[in-house]
Amino acid sequence: MSTTSTPPDRDRAAEPSAPPSGGRRGRRGRGAGRFLAGLLFLGPGLTYLIVLLMIPLALVFSYTVFQRGRFGGVVYEATGENFTRLLDPLYLDVLLSSLKLAAIATAVALLVGYPTAYMIAMLPRRWKTIALVAVVLPFWTNFLVRIYAWIVLLSGPGLVNTALIDLGLIDEPLELLYNEGTIVVGLVYSYLPLMVLPLYAAIEKLDPTLREASANLGARPARTFLSVTLPLTVPAVLTGCLFVFVPSFGNFIVPELLGGGHSAMVGNLIRDQFLTARDWPFGATLALALVAMLVVLLLAQAWTARRYSRA
Repeated sequence: MSTTSTPPDRDRAAEPSAPPSGGRRGRRGRGAGRFLAGLLFLGPGLTYLIVLLMIPLALVFSYTVFQRGRFGGVVYEATGENFTRLLDPLYLDVLLSSLKLAAIATAVALLVGYPTAYMIAMLPRRWKTIALVAVVLPFWTNFLVRIYAWIVLLSGPGLVNTALIDLGLIDEPLELLYNEGTIVVGLVYSYLPLMVLPLYAAIEKLDPTLREASANLGARPARTFLSVTLPLTVPAVLTGCLFVFVPSFGNFIVPELLGGGHSAMVGNLIRDQFLTARDWPFGATLALALVAMLVVLLLAQAWTARRYSRA
């Protein structure tokens, strides 16, 4: 009777082999290397945000709980008076006026920017670049120069009044400057590219077969726009509105130059508290309120955009 024996080599091959320790070290080394590479890549940006943004904001916001000195400066005694002053009707009127002007400017920018972005997206490829350059061209000029150009255009002896008088439409120059309408014009002109660009990017990426399918099913162009194009570009609409509203709400140069200081916005109020009244604690409180409102808007925009993207 013969017995069969398993070769030693086969027994060793059947046994599970332990993972080599060198492989683990290699994976750990590669992971550490990727972490260091990412840290080096993000380091300059993080340093910039922490040193030039987060720390200054923390210092400014820390002044909100302190008092103003008799002759200016900061008295480091805790108080809540700065927050109760926010409820003063004078400051509430400025905040509401800022919200109104920024909202009107955003709405006008949307009404002008959406057709502009749609038209650019429908252009032949060679004309798209030219149109986009024309949209961003104002950003290549100094902001103050652009605002002063509007003063030259809208002043009493400016180009607009001169043209209207020469055409016989008016007898005397119109008061086109130093009112809320001029402020809205300046805000729209300043931030319109921030509305057009995200809308163009969203419209240009839309699948054209969706519009073709809608047309094949008998939908008119207006119905196709309302049922297909507009719902798919809602996140871009929200982004563009946010890009226009945020800088418009805190702007103080346009109300100062085009509004003549007659229609102060929250940016003018904050500047005056820091530079004129020397009330740093209350200026910091106004700045904190402004930032808090904008953070709420950012969160609302992100939530709405995520909801539409899931739908």
